[in-house]
Amino acid sequence: MKVANIDPWPATPAEAIALQDRLRTLVIAENPRPPKFETIAGLDSAYDDAGNVAAAIVVLAAGSLTTLETATARGTTDFPYVPGLLAFRELPTTLAAFENLSAAPDLIVCDSQGLAHPRRFGFACHIGLLTGIPTLGVAKNAWGEYAEPGAERGSYSEITIDGDPVGRALRTRTGVKPVFVSIGHLVDLDTACDQVLALTPEFRQPETTRQADRLCRQLLNTASAEQR
Repeated sequence: MKVANIDPWPATPAEAIALQDRLRTLVIAENPRPPKFETIAGLDSAYDDAGNVAAAIVVLAAGSLTTLETATARGTTDFPYVPGLLAFRELPTTLAAFENLSAAPDLIVCDSQGLAHPRRFGFACHIGLLTGIPTLGVAKNAWGEYAEPGAERGSYSEITIDGDPVGRALRTRTGVKPVFVSIGHLVDLDTACDQVLALTPEFRQPETTRQADRLCRQLLNTASAEQR
């Protein structure tokens, strides 16, 4: 599938922040049409101290959660590690992986933040805008404040930053730490949480994330071994 070109790509943290501030106004936090997600893509990236980056995309069939397609890419980065700007270390390689997909998925689930970000523009928002595909973020940790949700699966509480609601702490397994869901683009928060619950029949993390994480780590290990 084709994705939008990024030109010019930020070379410094200041340029990256300026781009986030410019693009965040374009995020649409609602469903433009009744949602019908038949294929769902999970994506994840891994990188090492040498600057090697591995990105993986796993496309699953909604409902059965069977794997339909995978795509990967390897690259390098010299963009500095700055909290809130991690997308700029991972995005170029992730977009290369999207170019290797045969067809666009109906929904993208990122192992990252969306609106739950200091500038309301996390990795999930950026991917959503570049691909034009409904996108949401499911993070392992919260960026913002929240009350502990109820202990039962499906319970949630609001995440806020500076008093503004930006996402939900969602319990996907009874008695297990919640995940942190926020909008990326072209989807509302109720729909996003419904999709996350559908993707977590057995584990805390969505099956899309689990499979993409495993694949990108395998790819990174191969890349690192080749350089030894």
